[in-house]
Amino acid sequence: MGACAAFCIGAYGVPTRYREVVLTLSKTIRDYKAEYMVEVIVAESKIHGCSSEGLKMNPAPVRPVVPFSTLDSLDIRVGTVTAIEEVPQSSKLMRLVVSFGDHTRSILAGIKKERPNPQELVGRQALFVVNLEPRRMAGEVSEGMLFDIGYADGITPVLAVPESTVPDGTRAG
Repeated sequence: MGACAAFCIGAYGVPTRYREVVLTLSKTIRDYKAEYMVEVIVAESKIHGCSSEGLKMNPAPVRPVVPFSTLDSLDIRVGTVTAIEEVPQSSKLMRLVVSFGDHTRSILAGIKKERPNPQELVGRQALFVVNLEPRRMAGEVSEGMLFDIGYADGITPVLAVPESTVPDGTRAG
């Protein structure tokens, strides 16, 4: 028992009242912190133009069932975006230079109009499909595909990212 608790109990002889005060104060502080955090989140979302309406949607129907071997054939890896460049012949595409640990790739992604500042993705890790056939788009070759969540459903896209930093080239699945 701490010195304060001993003093309060010894001086006033009401340990239960002291405990009630401490518990009430502790609960009030927790409630205040929680309420404050909600206010901060709401304020931040207003600043960035977000609303809870943007989080509501009707999910698209689930696609037809595929054999597990189809999914197993995809090579999905974590990569770090090291640079983002304009693709001159495209109004949508940006060239992402992505490090996969032992090599880098040039991956074209239609993010130019999706994000106010695509350069913010530099230094971020994301998931990429790395064993797709190279694909020519707008006069350039893409060596993979970025996993970008939300665009197909009409919501502001976000990256599919690992929960915490992992080595580049780490496989998903």
